[in-house]
Amino acid sequence: MTSKTSRLDRFISQNSVYSLSDTRRLLAQQRIFVDGHLAYSIQQQVTQFTHVVLDGNCLNDSTAVYMMLNKPKGFVSATTDPKHPTVLDLIQHPQKNELHIVGRLDFNTTGLVLLTNDGAWSRKISLPETKLAKIYEVTLSKPLNDEYIEVFRKGIYFSYENITTQPAYLEILSEYQARLSLIEGKYHQVKRMFGFFQNEVLALHRTAVGPISLDGLTVGHSKLLTKQTIEGQ
Repeated sequence: MTSKTSRLDRFISQNSVYSLSDTRRLLAQQRIFVDGHLAYSIQQQVTQFTHVVLDGNCLNDSTAVYMMLNKPKGFVSATTDPKHPTVLDLIQHPQKNELHIVGRLDFNTTGLVLLTNDGAWSRKISLPETKLAKIYEVTLSKPLNDEYIEVFRKGIYFSYENITTQPAYLEILSEYQARLSLIEGKYHQVKRMFGFFQNEVLALHRTAVGPISLDGLTVGHSKLLTKQTIEGQ
């Protein structure tokens, strides 16, 4: 397909010997199936992962891949890097070179990294409007107090970008440890938010993105996600 989403008649004309105008006849003759069901309209929308079958022949056999990884320290959130190992080096999957990273983590930040070949899903995950909570466990160099909770909830002004962060929710776990929930992903946001208090982040670990959590996945390991999991069902 030349685009991520297409009308059925356009898809048929681009992937078979039939023209746009032929698609109505093919529909009437019940010769087209979309994801296992009879096609119902020439305007029906299909994507790069929709299985379209014409006269028993599959015109599109691309498979959407959704994967989670528990990233260790010392790996780059990139597909290639000239100096350091990347998160793809930890993955064994025949389509791994088709994957891109959804929400990168810094070199020394650990935890949940999502990978996919579904651009529409990764854009949805990344949009602030989606308001998906990202959960982090943070270890600090200085003791925490209740002032942090209120300041994070109100938002912190970043003068460089001239923005104020969206409300974030902080739970103090111990004197030097906290759990942070935020819906944004600004550059080094967590470290900069604690930097407001001149409190250095010693360790940062992401445990969840929206409905997807590590759930005991071993460090350095990955696993495939189902459509139901990524949709929180």
